[in-house]
Amino acid sequence: MTPLALLLLLGALATAPTVAQQPPPLGDSVLVAPPPPAPSTPAQDRYVQGLRTAGRGVAQLKDGLNRLARMQSAHDTLQARTAGKRLGGLCGAAHGFIVNGRAQMEPNAYDPPNRKPARDLATRLDSLAAYAPTCQRSAGKTPAPVAIELSGRIRAYETALVAFRSAIGLPNR
Repeated sequence: MTPLALLLLLGALATAPTVAQQPPPLGDSVLVAPPPPAPSTPAQDRYVQGLRTAGRGVAQLKDGLNRLARMQSAHDTLQARTAGKRLGGLCGAAHGFIVNGRAQMEPNAYDPPNRKPARDLATRLDSLAAYAPTCQRSAGKTPAPVAIELSGRIRAYETALVAFRSAIGLPNR
């Protein structure tokens, strides 16, 4: 037998199923996997897409708060004031993302058990959007009180986001 024919024969034998490799039927003790989650509706897809857009605005606010915290810890008043002005600018940009994303988020897209977390999340975004103009005006002049208020609103948003993601079955990061 030639080496090529021997390799082909061994390859065919290795890939052929054997009776010993197949597990025996389990009968009544078969575990049934839970059914996959129901597909989302177009309204739910719009809600999640709006949440993604609004999340970009919240990320900008967090970035501005982090920069301000770093500059305030350095005890350099000029850099802290510059970071406050930057936070004010980021509040203006974030406002646009939050408002545009929130416009797509209709809590009635979800059934009653999930509607409350969706409504709570939308309310927290409304709170951030309402405070953004004040943040934009005041962050350059008095950054510390603005940062405290904004941090509290972001914390409430993140709590509502965790509740919403848990309610619809998404993993929390």
